[in-house]
Amino acid sequence: MGPVVSAAALAFLAWNAASLEVDPARVARGLARVRDVAARAVPPDFGRLDLLGAGVLESVEIATLSTLFGVLLGLPVAVLAARTVVPLPVYAVGRAVVALGRTFHELIVAILFVKAVGFGPLAGVLTLTVNSVGFFSKLLAEEIERMDRGQIEAVRATGANPVQVLLYGVLPQVLPRIVGLTVYQWDIHLRQSTIIGIVGAGGIGATLYNAFARYDFDFALAILLVIVLIVLAGEAVSALARQRVQ
Repeated sequence: MGPVVSAAALAFLAWNAASLEVDPARVARGLARVRDVAARAVPPDFGRLDLLGAGVLESVEIATLSTLFGVLLGLPVAVLAARTVVPLPVYAVGRAVVALGRTFHELIVAILFVKAVGFGPLAGVLTLTVNSVGFFSKLLAEEIERMDRGQIEAVRATGANPVQVLLYGVLPQVLPRIVGLTVYQWDIHLRQSTIIGIVGAGGIGATLYNAFARYDFDFALAILLVIVLIVLAGEAVSALARQRVQ
């Protein structure tokens, strides 16, 4: 069976490679253009700090607001999607909402919101909020399903209503996870906010797109370097916050 599977895999890879229809001459011309762009991009132009600063600030604002709204909306969805705390029909609805929030890539959602509300950071906030609800609620629902049932039953035994059960039986057990997921989600959104701007949803990505559109390659390289610094700074803040939580 091993040789047969290997041969089939190689044949499949060869078929896929052939379907690409790679033109060596076209690749060579493309490499020449890459060298031209690289030569025009070095050294990077950091002279327009006002545009860079505005783009960075907008990306941070998009990441922060979308994380806040996503967590606030994702908390009730996570409870509805936890099989151990809600009836089956409610669980089915909650899981459907989670699946819907995770179905589409953020670039597709960004295009839809840009068409709906226009270019700018509002489209970015709405896009990443939708993305956040699906991601956050799924992971938190799984955490709720794994938690200790004894504490919940003890709270119920006191005659507590469903809201009190959530506040005193569920929330204390999952609060560290909520904080950790929130920080992790913000870190992800900080990176995503630099991408969705390419389709007009605000942030430093929009500044990058405009630089490429104007063939302003030295400024584009400066923006790319700033994006790297943003991601590294976000990683550092996220790691520090997770250490504090743990």
